Amino acid sequence: MMGIKNFQTVKRDSIFTRIDFRTKLVMIGVITLIAFIWESPITEGLLTLSVALACLVAGVKLNYLGTLLKIMLPFYIFLLLSMGLFNVSQVKLLTHKEELTTMLTIPTSWWFLGGAKMSVEGILYGINVIFKTLTMVLVIPLGIFTTDVNQMIVSMVKAKIPYKIVFIFSSTLRFFPVLFEEIQSIIEAQRLRGLAFEKMVWLQRIRVYATVAVPLILNAMTKSQTLEVVLQSKAFSGSSQRTYLHESILRTTDYWIVGSSVGLFILALIVYFGFGVGQFAWLIYS
Repeated sequence: MMGIKNFQTVKRDSIFTRIDFRTKLVMIGVITLIAFIWESPITEGLLTLSVALACLVAGVKLNYLGTLLKIMLPFYIFLLLSMGLFNVSQVKLLTHKEELTTMLTIPTSWWFLGGAKMSVEGILYGINVIFKTLTMVLVIPLGIFTTDVNQMIVSMVKAKIPYKIVFIFSSTLRFFPVLFEEIQSIIEAQRLRGLAFEKMVWLQRIRVYATVAVPLILNAMTKSQTLEVVLQSKAFSGSSQRTYLHESILRTTDYWIVGSSVGLFILALIVYFGFGVGQFAWLIYS
């Protein structure tokens, strides 16, 4: 249980740990919608920076954010190159330009990419997409890691979310630390057999993790089948009409934050459609 608690909650007391989970759901929804609407790499970068700072203030560990960036880095490199080389028509539509600014031309002798041009506008749009996905990824631990699972369940039920969905969501969160502990146990067992994991290059580590996947999947299937038997033996119906040990109460702070979040979303729409703030050409080609 300690592994579950440490995985899902932060140790630092902040405003994010004190507000209700329903308030956090509104915040997550608003931030995600704004990140989805904005196209400017400038506004998206500021939004990503704000969410990252909020994560640090809330107590989300810096090494977690670093690990997240390392995992996403290959995808972001591929995304940046593909947007710079191939995303032409959409960028022309956003910039209202007939020709894009060429930053790099691939030699014609290259297979498949020969003669392709990497545009500055495409790279900028790729940066925008990177910030967009980073914002959506970082806002999740800001809401989940600062909330106890039991309080999260009660809040979601009070938000009229079907209990079966709430149960699946909470069970998934509880399974993650168990899976990570099993991965660590399997790797430790391989270390005892002489596996020098720290001395391996990244390709060799990938092969080791591939071998870990088989027993991990089998153990996960066994645990899921055990959970199914337990639920059937207790006649689990999925009804939300039950007694809850924990409470979920919306306080004055929650109402203020919900109102501010909705107001922020309306303001973002007004400045986007009325003044062009957040559009791709804002402060770049204006």
